[in-house]
Amino acid sequence: MTKHLSYRSGNPALNKNTFKGLSASKSSGPLIRNDYMTIDGTVNKTAISLFLLIFAGYYSYTSNLNYLWLIGAGAGVITFFITIFKKDLSPITTPIYSLCQGLFLGGISYMYAQQFEGIVFNAVCLTSFILLSLLFAYKSKIIKPSDNLKLGIFAATAGIGVFYLIGFIGMFFGFGFEILNPTNGSMTSILFSLFIVVIASLNLVLDFDFIEEASEKGAPKYMEWYAAFGLMITLVWLYLEILRPVSYTHLTLPTILLV
Repeated sequence: MTKHLSYRSGNPALNKNTFKGLSASKSSGPLIRNDYMTIDGTVNKTAISLFLLIFAGYYSYTSNLNYLWLIGAGAGVITFFITIFKKDLSPITTPIYSLCQGLFLGGISYMYAQQFEGIVFNAVCLTSFILLSLLFAYKSKIIKPSDNLKLGIFAATAGIGVFYLIGFIGMFFGFGFEILNPTNGSMTSILFSLFIVVIASLNLVLDFDFIEEASEKGAPKYMEWYAAFGLMITLVWLYLEILRPVSYTHLTLPTILLV
């Protein structure tokens, strides 16, 4: 069994308390093999979730219905909290969450595409490239999530969350952070956005490690859907953060990969 250091992740859905109190455990007795969470099962559930997200995103992007992204955002938040607090419902809520996020991302992508030609294709390709690269790096042990790395990523993710929350609240009181302005293409904004992309990307490594440990410890089968839900959260965040620096720099995918 691979030795993992802790159940620590910057992902709000995947933390050290996620698997407490669950019924299935390989140490509790000879349960049926299909009762356990597996890596292959999680991959399949994640693939289904991604398909639903892309399907809904394409529909939202091409439908010209401006309200769809708002419906997706609102329903996504509701489904998010239901899934967090009722993990056993994740086989139902995770597909719904994926569809909602697809509607949301499709609308946001359309808005960006109206200002920056080709940005959606570049952002999708970069998100896919980062996901596959980090998965390869994790499986080949190029990146090993040490305890210090986990703590650093967790702290950085929490700090970014607090920074965004203050900026969001500030909008209602007439102040905000210029660095978060999508039209601000200063070098500081670009570097800040790239930093957030790096942190969001590294959260994928923690998610991989978290899921691997959960499967080794015999989490119940429905947690495959919950793990897929956690990965979707990170991937959605990563995609949204990639849109920002790509819009700042107006770079094409080949140019970015050559830098």
